[in-house]
Amino acid sequence: MRTTVALLFGGRSGEHGISCVTAGGILAAIDRERFDVIAVGITRDGRWVHVSDDPSDWTLVDGNAPEVASEGPEVLLPATRHRAGERSVLRQVRDGAVTPLAEIDVVFPVLHGAYGEDGTVQGMLEMLDIPYVGSGVLASASCMDKAATKQNLRAAGIECAPGIVVHEDRWAAGADQVLTHLERHHPLPWFVKPARAGSSLGVTRVSDPTELDLALKTAFAEDPKVLIEETVLGREVECGVLQGVEGTPVRTTVPGEVKVGDDLDFYDYEAKYFGKGTVSIDVPASLPDAVLEEVREIASRAFTVLGLEGLARVDVFVSQEGRVVVNEVNTMPGFTPYSMFPVLWQNMGLSYSDLITDLVEQARGRRLGPR
Repeated sequence: MRTTVALLFGGRSGEHGISCVTAGGILAAIDRERFDVIAVGITRDGRWVHVSDDPSDWTLVDGNAPEVASEGPEVLLPATRHRAGERSVLRQVRDGAVTPLAEIDVVFPVLHGAYGEDGTVQGMLEMLDIPYVGSGVLASASCMDKAATKQNLRAAGIECAPGIVVHEDRWAAGADQVLTHLERHHPLPWFVKPARAGSSLGVTRVSDPTELDLALKTAFAEDPKVLIEETVLGREVECGVLQGVEGTPVRTTVPGEVKVGDDLDFYDYEAKYFGKGTVSIDVPASLPDAVLEEVREIASRAFTVLGLEGLARVDVFVSQEGRVVVNEVNTMPGFTPYSMFPVLWQNMGLSYSDLITDLVEQARGRRLGPR
C-alpha cells in the first residue's frame, strides 16, 4: 500500500504565495510511484480547501505568486485522533454533506511564517497524533521567534549578532530612550526586522538614526515584536541540515554563499523570489575548508541545541576576521526547486525528489509527543 501524503500550503501569513510556489515544486517532483498526494490549501483567511494537485497551477506567472482560492470543498480534520495501525481520515464538505476525502499517513506542511511554521499547525497535528514533516511544537515556536532563537543559541555558546528587542508599545512610550540606548551601545548601521516573520518581510537596513522610526513602522506592520541588530560585516553563508537516519548523526551540506550586488542593500524579499537586483549563489561557498567545516559544525550544533527535527537551514555570517555568527535558523526553509536548501542538497548528491522522499519517510517513523 502506497503512502498517502497531505501536502499543506498557503496559509494566513505574508508568505502565502511563496508557500504555494513551494507546493508546486513538490507536486512536480514527488515520486508518484511511491506516494499518493492530497493537496490541501489554506486560504488567506484560514479556510482549508481541497485544491488541484497539478503543479502548473502553483507557479509564478508574470512575477505574480499563486494564491489559494476559497472555492472548492472545505477540508475537515479527523474527528478522532490517529491510532496505531490506522490511517487518519480527512473529510470534505461538498454540497452541504460531509464525506470522506482520503486516508492519509503523513502531513507535509510547507507553510512559511505565522500560523504554520510557528508551532500552531504542529500542535494541532500533535493533538490528533498525525505524523508530519519538520520540527515539533516547541522547536517550531522558538525558532519562529528570532529573539528566542538567539537567546537559546547564546546560552549554548553560539555567537549571534548583538542587538535589542523592541516592542511596539515600548517604542510608542519611550522612543527617545530606545534611540539613546542604541546610539550608545550599538554602532550603525542597524538591521530592523520583525521577530516572527520570514523571507525578509518587513526588514530594513538603517544607516542613519533618522531612518529608524520608518523602519520600525515597517517592521511593526508584520509583528509588534522587533529586533534591532548590529550589522555583521562579512559574507552571507547558508548550510542545509537534515535529521540523522536511524540514530545516525545530523547531516549537513557543504555551505553555499549568497552574493548581493551593489544595487541592493541586502538580500530582501523581492531579491529572494522576484528577481530584484543582482544576486548570485555559489555552491559551495569559496571559503577555506576549515571555515566551511566550522560552519557545518555550528549548523549541526544549532540543530541539536534547538531540538529541531526533519530539516532546517542555518544562515550565518562569516566575518572579515573569520568568525562564524549565526543570523537565522529556518525550520521550513524555502523549498522551491531553485531555493538554496534543495540546491545545497543537490550539490551533496541528494536530488530534489529524493530529498522529498527522505523527509516523508523520516516523518512516518517519528514519535510524536507524550502519550
